[in-house]
Amino acid sequence: MTDRSRTTGMDDGDTSPPQPDSGAGGRDVVRLAVVVGALGVVFGDIGTSPIYTLQTVFNPSDPHPVPVSTENVYGVVSLIFWSVMIIVTVTYVLLAMRADNDGEGGIMALITLLRRLGTQGGRTAVVLAALGIFGASLFFGDSMITPAISVLSAVEGLKVVQPSLEQFVVPITAVIIVLLFAVQRRGTAAVGRVFGPVMIAWFVVIGANGISGIAEHPSILRALSPTYALGFLFGHFSIAFYALAAIVLAVTGAEALYADMGHFGRRSITRAWLVLVFPACVLSYFGQGASILEDPANISSPFFLLVPDWGRLPLVVLATAATVIASQAVITGAYSVASQAAQLGYLPRLRIAHTSESTAGQIYVPWINWVLMISVLTLIFAFRSSAALAYAFGMAVTGTITITTLLFFYVARRRWHLSPWLIGIGAALLLSVDLLFVAANLTKLVHGAWLPLLIAITAFTIMTTWQRGRAIVTAERERREGPLGDFVGQLRERKLTAQRVPGTAVFLNRGGQTTPLALRANVENNHVRHEQVVIVAIETEPVPRVGPDRRIVVDDLGYRDDGIIHVTALFGYMETPTVPTTLALLDPEATEGRLQLDRASYFLSKIELRRGEAPTMAPWRKRLFIATSYITADAAEAFGLPRDRTVIIGSYIDV
Repeated sequence: MTDRSRTTGMDDGDTSPPQPDSGAGGRDVVRLAVVVGALGVVFGDIGTSPIYTLQTVFNPSDPHPVPVSTENVYGVVSLIFWSVMIIVTVTYVLLAMRADNDGEGGIMALITLLRRLGTQGGRTAVVLAALGIFGASLFFGDSMITPAISVLSAVEGLKVVQPSLEQFVVPITAVIIVLLFAVQRRGTAAVGRVFGPVMIAWFVVIGANGISGIAEHPSILRALSPTYALGFLFGHFSIAFYALAAIVLAVTGAEALYADMGHFGRRSITRAWLVLVFPACVLSYFGQGASILEDPANISSPFFLLVPDWGRLPLVVLATAATVIASQAVITGAYSVASQAAQLGYLPRLRIAHTSESTAGQIYVPWINWVLMISVLTLIFAFRSSAALAYAFGMAVTGTITITTLLFFYVARRRWHLSPWLIGIGAALLLSVDLLFVAANLTKLVHGAWLPLLIAITAFTIMTTWQRGRAIVTAERERREGPLGDFVGQLRERKLTAQRVPGTAVFLNRGGQTTPLALRANVENNHVRHEQVVIVAIETEPVPRVGPDRRIVVDDLGYRDDGIIHVTALFGYMETPTVPTTLALLDPEATEGRLQLDRASYFLSKIELRRGEAPTMAPWRKRLFIATSYITADAAEAFGLPRDRTVIIGSYIDV
């Protein structure tokens, strides 16, 4: 049997994809290309935050408005700078991105690491893993709100260019959103090539605009000192506390830095952040602050009013392009999270289309796509402005950040065996900041912060219900299947009469210990079996990808003379299993060359679920579990089986 041991995948080295060795110059070009790619995909969300953050902080219609004064402007700008520094640079770039799962990052990677720690950490690891699932559920809320608030905030620039265009903001935004989701099935490979250059242009422009604002009021640079942030926070706590609910908008998209680490590598993302993105965003915030100091009326739209009249329309166009890119990044992120959740057993098997022959990570999940589109359009027409949506946005962001920080420190303690004092001090400092933001956003609960919580609770309930129901169905299924050894023994002793027919039959099963229901039904009802029987079990490993040399584990189970072998196909949680292609990797010597895979028949066991009387779950959870099962993708399509040679045999199971 193939060695099934796993490495932790957690170290301080670079997790960048391997690059061809073509000399120093070639490596530099490749690294630059990776950095540019990261700029186009990773930083769209956080890079467009300057459009609406300061505007939201000083929004006079806010239920807890921040008065415009010199002291408050200095304090807010300083708080924004240090919040970004602590949460993004320290928590994510310096710390969290060092905790990878075989190069992959994001909250789902932390969950898989916690699942590995389940036997070591006991109940604590299990509870934290459940908390991680709630964090992933919050991300679904984020993926609905981000396209709505980002594109709305960009198109709202038309009101600055021409106030009479205000009535067209919502319709134009809706059209852009519909077009964005409509083209998802075509993939992002072609568009992705221009994402990087567009975002470079974006960061250069907002940085230059910030410099022009700072030049008019250079004293704003004093806000770089943390004394202004601390003075505002503790000296005017009644104002500053509520302002935190809007200031957190400056760190939206921080999770993307971590989640996309597997595609671009820690060093590429770190370089792009420190060299271009962070400086450009800081310059924009400080420039907007200077603009408000020059004229308090600029709080209506400090981002767009920072540029001259002639440059505002081009800036609206560039901002719209940048926010579409930001939306694209979070949409594809939702595809990835849903796919990984399905692979780990938290969601049904979903239909997934790969949109690129060269990049495995580029996928399209139709069901998720249309749910997101309807949700985003609903948010746009319900809230109608980026300021109204901002109250909802902060809750999703702060919740995800807090959970990621908590899980990171637990993993760091267990895997790296760091000093409890060091872990305790670090966790206390960073979680204090995170929880302060969470508390501030809870004050906006009735003003929209309830929305991401409702979305997260709904998604969490669905995922945990599916996981529980799946375990119940699996246990009942294994009981009905019975031991494979007993079944083969009955065939040998002719207690089960079945005529052997020529050919190869492939039965998909969940393991090697039980008899596939389709095989049992074929023998007991049809009284036939094939000369060669291959039982295939698909196993999803808690790693992103499995190498070809470890893809297949063959075991004759002691039944080779009976023409029965068992194949375990190993896949990572970011891969899509394709059974015929996988079986083609079989060594002919392991099967004595007798398998006829080009003409093999494939058998699937299809389970129909019914609500039973047994107290396995609450009645409402049973109904939810059965309803969720209806979105399960067709197994033949999901596993790449040939339609003309696939036989489906069904049965019922009560839950």
